[in-house]
Amino acid sequence: MSILERINSPTDLRSLESNETEDLCREIRDFLVETVECIGGGGHLASNLGVVELTVALHRLFDTPRDKILWDVSHQVYVHKMLTGRRDRMATIRQYQGLSGFADRNESEHDAFGAGHAGTAISAAVGMAMARDLKGEDYEVIAVVGDGAMTAGMAFEAMNHAGHINTNLIVVLNDNAMSISPNVGALSRNVNKLRIDPHYRAAKEEIGSLVEHLPLGRQAWNTAKKVKSGMRDLLVPASFWEQFGFEYYGPIDG
Repeated sequence: MSILERINSPTDLRSLESNETEDLCREIRDFLVETVECIGGGGHLASNLGVVELTVALHRLFDTPRDKILWDVSHQVYVHKMLTGRRDRMATIRQYQGLSGFADRNESEHDAFGAGHAGTAISAAVGMAMARDLKGEDYEVIAVVGDGAMTAGMAFEAMNHAGHINTNLIVVLNDNAMSISPNVGALSRNVNKLRIDPHYRAAKEEIGSLVEHLPLGRQAWNTAKKVKSGMRDLLVPASFWEQFGFEYYGPIDG
């Protein structure tokens, strides 16, 4: 039995040893190709091949359906469907009375948001995070978006509002420079410049490590944090994403 055949839910995935996940990802890619060939070549092959490791990582880190993962556009959910109990029905995807080619809330409790257009996931995620906070509940909300979605005004309105209300929200940017057609606009041309400078990241880690080992009181600690913040501004202007109130980590070669 292959590793993939043992995965009937995210719980099974989280029970794997770390060294098994690499083999699992290879099996998923083979199964993706077989699935698309089975349905006559239709389907979103490339976009799903590109999120194999990302999807596996998300389902190992987060606990769906309790935690909410929202896939922008959601054409890249084939791997997500395989890992959430729908592997045996993948040959019916995009077929009459078969699985949807997109996330579908009527299809699985693991599909937190149904979509089909770019730029909507962050807005929906903000709404879910606000509802969670108002109800006093405790779970994570994660929006997975592509760089194409980041040319949509709706995405930036949502990020702006998320920063304003200061809610706990995770946005994963799958920056693969791919879309249904070439992205346009100043942001798409300069997205590679919007990442944290490595010099700043190195300095932040060194300063943080130093401060942790100093026997300082509360007042001195607050002063040290201000020094660290000043060092950041000296080395590189504040990250584009941090202007919206998000703390940025990356890029990550996934």
